[in-house]
Amino acid sequence: MSLQFVDPENYETLLATKEELLNKQFATFNPPALEAFASPKLNYRMRTEFRVWHDGDELYYIMFDKETKQKFRVDQFLPASELINDLMPVLIAALKSAPVLRFKLFQVDFLSNLSGQVIVSLLYHKQLDDNWLVEANRIKAELSEQFDINFIGRARKQKILLDCDYVIEELQVDGEKLLYQQIENSFTQPNARVCEKMLHWAVDCTRDSQGDLLELYCGNGNFSLALAKNFNKVLATEIAKPSVDSAQFNIAKNDIKNVTVIRMSAEEFTQAINGEREFYRLKDINLSDYQCNTIFVDPPRSGLDDETVKMVQHYDNILYISCNPDTLSSNLEVFSETHDIKRFALFDQFPYTQHMEAGVYLVRR
Repeated sequence: MSLQFVDPENYETLLATKEELLNKQFATFNPPALEAFASPKLNYRMRTEFRVWHDGDELYYIMFDKETKQKFRVDQFLPASELINDLMPVLIAALKSAPVLRFKLFQVDFLSNLSGQVIVSLLYHKQLDDNWLVEANRIKAELSEQFDINFIGRARKQKILLDCDYVIEELQVDGEKLLYQQIENSFTQPNARVCEKMLHWAVDCTRDSQGDLLELYCGNGNFSLALAKNFNKVLATEIAKPSVDSAQFNIAKNDIKNVTVIRMSAEEFTQAINGEREFYRLKDINLSDYQCNTIFVDPPRSGLDDETVKMVQHYDNILYISCNPDTLSSNLEVFSETHDIKRFALFDQFPYTQHMEAGVYLVRR
């Protein structure tokens, strides 16, 4: 996304175009009225990354145009949080004054949150030594007078922490505060304000639910924690170990007692629940203890595989968040044989792009 494509005055028109496209794509499923959730027009991304360009004494951030592949200088980045924008020029100035830190530096990643914390990851084409650590601690102390900041150094097979590798995000959902560990270099929802709206919508869809919830692709427990109050118990699965560890951290941080996370892929869980395979990871979990009438899925862009689609179809209520309307539409061709769409939503996670995040809540006929 180039800076010239960020046009706040045209935001409502662009969002209306997405609504029209989504309505047209899903018309065959006879959904109810689309609920569209807008993004802040500016400063909506909590994380972003830039390549850095060395030009003599000059050092600056660059991005590449996806179509032309041309690089362009970026001194400020309007989609990024205000905190990231405030930090960008200050960090560059600090790096320019520290030859050890700028030498062989090729990328800078920022991870911020709504509470004012930020982690900066410096990526290098060199191995990092004690001299790097001394200088990194120096500029951390210098910048800490103005920012709640931490640094991470990365090189081939190296990751150096000055303190920790996460921020704690605070989201307001359905009148409650939820705390989330957001780990550097792991997936987190980039648009915090839209994430709050997604969570509130999911809670509202399932507000009068009975029984337990099964969740696939739970990540760091983003939805699990918010949905827990609507169910007796929540059984959630996730394959990435850092995300599972983070989910466990978040469960404890929020003092939630009815959520259990197991490290399994959706495909593995489908095999387990169908009795096709036994898994040691389930040795302490009796699946028959869960009376799951509702299932929640937030799959990758590829959507659900065929066997998982069949498994999901067995549940009375299906809550599905999708980052790819095409695969959602494909999965709905099966679900629509037995279920009706009761809620239909568009979440504008990525303004000024063609990307659309969609949500559906289905109930068995």
